[in-house]
Amino acid sequence: MSGKVFRAIGLMSGTSCDGVDAAYIETNGHGFVERMGAITLPYDGGFRARMLSVMGDIENEKLPDIARQLTELHAQAVDILLTQIDKSAKDIDVIGFHGQTIFHDPANRKTLQVGDGALLARLTGIDVVNDFRSADVAAGGQGAPLVPLYHAAIANAFPKPCAIVNIGGVANITFLGSNKEIIACDTGPGNALIDDAMQEMLGLPFDEHGGIAAMGIVNDDLLNAWLADAYFSHSAPKSLDRNHFRCDVSGLMPDEAIATLTEFTARGIAAVLPHLPENPLMWIVTGGGRKNHVIMQRLAAVLDAPVRDIAEMGFDGDQIEAEAFAYLAVRHKLDLPLSLPTTTGVPAPQCGGKFYAARKDN
Repeated sequence: MSGKVFRAIGLMSGTSCDGVDAAYIETNGHGFVERMGAITLPYDGGFRARMLSVMGDIENEKLPDIARQLTELHAQAVDILLTQIDKSAKDIDVIGFHGQTIFHDPANRKTLQVGDGALLARLTGIDVVNDFRSADVAAGGQGAPLVPLYHAAIANAFPKPCAIVNIGGVANITFLGSNKEIIACDTGPGNALIDDAMQEMLGLPFDEHGGIAAMGIVNDDLLNAWLADAYFSHSAPKSLDRNHFRCDVSGLMPDEAIATLTEFTARGIAAVLPHLPENPLMWIVTGGGRKNHVIMQRLAAVLDAPVRDIAEMGFDGDQIEAEAFAYLAVRHKLDLPLSLPTTTGVPAPQCGGKFYAARKDN
């Protein structure tokens, strides 16, 4: 190990929009990472509904108020985590604050993650790095996914080539090749379409363990129509907005709708295979989608390699993304790249993020 070791907290509110993940790591911003604790602070139903109501609407007059509320919830998550790990603000070097993605259109060089970095620095008394995606998008990259460099840092013991699949609201993949290549992209829908349909049709926030999907029969006509989307024929790098796919399941029974959307997630992930330079020896799944037994079963059926929950490799699959933004915040402080041409399509390695210093008491 070389270089200073930083103490960092990462905060992530993903496209599932169900809460804040907060994680503490110690890292040199390169290959040394120690994972030291994590918590999740769920959003209440009212705040989640307000957040979902502004998705895709960058002109919505509610955004400043939502950004403030979101930032206050993230500060609360930091306080809870500090108590759990028996640390104080002065013990932490930096917070990586992802914020909540409201709009993502890299083709037009636009992306928006709401969250007030200056306010979070004031509330916590800790330096903050946020707005991780804008610089990459402005430079011509996709701005996503940003977790691949962290995946590479923690994957020393994983067989190569391998694929790490994160199934959040949107699903994405990091391919780690036998020649140390790092290739990444969003693959397609993750949990978001399933969650939205569960809420609308059954009044439930998600399909626990895939129980509803397991009871349904896939509607092949709808599935094939969705899979004909041009996105799946594009090579990596590529990225998606949460609302890219408009999958109308209103004419289906709930179990058929959820089964079809669940199959869409699995088949979307499998559609990346022709775009990889070699077939992974193992697919390692992280994010909330790994808890959906039907997704995991279907991935095992459509991928020609073992599929493993990242917990089997000794990691907390709920906290990888939060840990990643702690890691990226440290890399920002070191002026190291957060994205590469092979992960976001940016023309040259890009160091992004914006820094906000906390006011220190004398």
